[in-house]
Amino acid sequence: MFNIIISVIRSKFVAVLLGPAGMGIAGLLNSTIGFIGSVTNLGLNTSAVKNIAAANTSGDIERVSMVASVLKRLVWGTGILGTMVTLVLSPWLSELTFGNKEYTAAFAWVSVTLLFTQISNGQLVILQGMRRLQFLALANLAGTIAGLFISVPIYFIWGIDGIVPAIILSALASMLFSLLYASKLKILPAKVTKADLSSEGGDMIKMGFILSVNGLIAVGASYIVRIFISRVGGVEQVGLYNAGFAIINTYVGMVFTAMVTDYFPRLSGIASDNAKAKNIINQQAEIALLILAPILTVFLIFVNFIVILFYSSKFVLVDNMIHWAALGIFFKAASWPIAYVFVAKGHTRLYFYSEMTANLYMLAFNILGYLWGGLEGLGISFLTGYFVYLVQVFLLARIKYDFKFDKAFQKIFFLQFMLGLLCFMSSKFLDNKYLYYFGSILIIFSCFYSFRELNKRIGLKALLTDRFKRRD
Repeated sequence: MFNIIISVIRSKFVAVLLGPAGMGIAGLLNSTIGFIGSVTNLGLNTSAVKNIAAANTSGDIERVSMVASVLKRLVWGTGILGTMVTLVLSPWLSELTFGNKEYTAAFAWVSVTLLFTQISNGQLVILQGMRRLQFLALANLAGTIAGLFISVPIYFIWGIDGIVPAIILSALASMLFSLLYASKLKILPAKVTKADLSSEGGDMIKMGFILSVNGLIAVGASYIVRIFISRVGGVEQVGLYNAGFAIINTYVGMVFTAMVTDYFPRLSGIASDNAKAKNIINQQAEIALLILAPILTVFLIFVNFIVILFYSSKFVLVDNMIHWAALGIFFKAASWPIAYVFVAKGHTRLYFYSEMTANLYMLAFNILGYLWGGLEGLGISFLTGYFVYLVQVFLLARIKYDFKFDKAFQKIFFLQFMLGLLCFMSSKFLDNKYLYYFGSILIIFSCFYSFRELNKRIGLKALLTDRFKRRD
């Protein structure tokens, strides 16, 4: 919640101070760096969690120290590799991304963020693998707050010229806070032999390589979409696209990020038992929908106010795109818990082909959507892509692991999706006067239903009451 609030404040300042064009430039720089990071980080951000968690579960402190030391060496090596690749290719990246060499120096400067980010990710992996989730949350929160207080004054003083310094200093701050909280674990450095580096590091890299290729394809597809929009519609359209999907993928996506922090290690622990895996997947999908559905209904009814609140009136062109994409999140919430079972079971080849296929057809949907419907077409492609993706991963899990959705999940999905669809239809056909009255009723119903179901599953009412009593 704090991360979302801080990100909203930051986006608001950035939108006002930089405008759509400035957001487009920042988005293209960040997406390019993200693409190179996906190529060079070897998937360690995900694969190493398993190794750290296994070492921590064993209770062997020396083994934990050894695995952590191997990971630290690997993140330094991959971080330096990413920096050097960006530095060498900066003229070509500028030409490819912006159609000229004016941003060569910008890419050269931001190349160092790949090292900062990889070191930071290495520390966060250790915190996650050892289940020190409070430190993990605080490290992320501190980095986000620091990014806010660093970037806003820079944008205020230098405007678009401050984009590069803001990116670099924000990455540096995140790295420093991750190092600070990871140091609280008191993990002593271990002597790492070549054999240790080969066996332990090789295991991380082997699994991570497949994951990194998937990440590369995903980021590459996103990068191609942004380049395509830039060439066809201009940099301002990229800024609008980034702003619209920041609301959906960043703010709503934080819910997925928070849940998967605990979900993936927990699923990995029982992945060999198909019945237990099925139960955990269904539970996670239920919780995801119950949390997200009320948020999505608010977006569907009050999207215009939300866009102006988060950005400015210049960004209201993304309203229709967000409407369609919000419906797509329902299918994403149902599909993402299933997708993790392939990795948890160690079936990385199956995961690779599944994700590669999904990224390819989603790329095709996005290009066709933008050609036929502009920004709104991108929202439709998002919805279509995740509907197809849900069918895909469900069928794979059904065939491989005899997975199926429980009746409880089916009931929750049907009811909340119908409420979301009613909100969507209302936003299209009702005047604002009636839309907000009728929409508010739908939102209240969605919130009430989610609260009641969450209370059944996790004792939400008692949990909140206990929390307030402790504060008093």
